[in-house]
Amino acid sequence: MPASSKIISPTFGRRLRQARLRANLPQDRLGVLAGLDEASSSARISRYEGAVHEPPVKFAKELAKVLGIPVAFLYCDDDRLAEIILAYSSMSEVQRGDLIILMSRFIPLHQ
Repeated sequence: MPASSKIISPTFGRRLRQARLRANLPQDRLGVLAGLDEASSSARISRYEGAVHEPPVKFAKELAKVLGIPVAFLYCDDDRLAEIILAYSSMSEVQRGDLIILMSRFIPLHQ
């Protein structure tokens, strides 16, 4: 499929902008920290946030690493689930285990 006919989801761009603002990073700085050339970093991040382009998953992982978020957050199209992903990623292993136990009381996790 030609690149021009590829459908770009606005979710990635929206989540990237949300995470970047949360990290208080300008577009150019985020790009440089993720490995982009300084001269083009702001434009590239702007294109990602504007859903003009979507980066390869490998680069999305670099962006997530710089932003301190799980890459799953960038692709999550459900706002509540995205919040849960962020909360879960900041929990300790003990808290994560406790959460799984709590959830299993309401929802059978393994069927």
